[in-house]
Amino acid sequence: MRAIRLNEFGPAENLRYEEVATPEPGPGEVRIAVAAAGVHLVDVMLRSGEVQGPFPQPELPATLGREVAGTVDAVGAGVDPTLVGLRVVAHLGNGNGGYAEFTIIDDQALLVLPDGLPAEVAVAMVGTGRTALGILEVAAITADDVVLITAAAGGLGTLLVQAARRVGAVVVGAAGGTAKVEAVRGSGADLAVDYTAADWAERVREELAGRPVTVVLESVGGDIGRDALDLLPRGGRLVTFGWSSGAPIADLAELAAAADVAVENPLGPRMTNRPGGIKSLAEAALAAAAAGELRPAVTTFALSDAAEAHTALTARKTVGKVVLVP
Repeated sequence: MRAIRLNEFGPAENLRYEEVATPEPGPGEVRIAVAAAGVHLVDVMLRSGEVQGPFPQPELPATLGREVAGTVDAVGAGVDPTLVGLRVVAHLGNGNGGYAEFTIIDDQALLVLPDGLPAEVAVAMVGTGRTALGILEVAAITADDVVLITAAAGGLGTLLVQAARRVGAVVVGAAGGTAKVEAVRGSGADLAVDYTAADWAERVREELAGRPVTVVLESVGGDIGRDALDLLPRGGRLVTFGWSSGAPIADLAELAAAADVAVENPLGPRMTNRPGGIKSLAEAALAAAAAGELRPAVTTFALSDAAEAHTALTARKTVGKVVLVP
């Protein structure tokens, strides 16, 4: 089979499209013929060798990729043979192997695709979608809220904009560049602003005409995250879940305490230890997509163009979830 192999940590160019042995499923495992594989910022971090947080550094040579959708092609010992031919999606967790024509996964990790749901949409929802629902569970947004969402044109941001609008909140989406601002507007935001403009936060204040932002869903960090925090009044809520800028909001705890702003992080144990666990969030995300309640934006690349996909993602030239298609 063909797969993307990483033989040395470093730049995107180190991702090579190579011929490798097709894996065989062991006991309790299935083999998936991959129709779509998700690309995540975690993959970029692992590729570069700059491991952070709970993610183990892969052993080289490695095939990255944490989310896949496709068809069960073979099963190992002890696995129900009727699974063969079933359209499924799975999150590979801290394992890898998604950037390939075939991959192996524990049969207990499989989720059956709702009828008619495209593979690339399923890949977006099994990881990014479940995270969005976990964030929304913590944020507890209501129709009385004014919600500011940073990185609102990204995979998470697109879904968060849609979900906040569904509950009736006023939604402000902030993203970088004209094309992304237009994408945010297309997702339904009441106000879409370009946070690369120096006065973006002031524009938000002006457009809201005195109505305060009550909740910020923040994943950029750095100066943009700080500007978003400053838009919150006393009693406001900051839900933070990453820093795509490369750095968190400096001195966040002290700033939040001085401003009387509550800070919450919905990721990690809070998400995995919730009632129903994280798998139930993935199931709910898939169901929401199948029902048309959430519509992920997807940017696709050929599997052979994985290096280009990584480059575009880190340069912030993509909209929504980045997906590789073999």
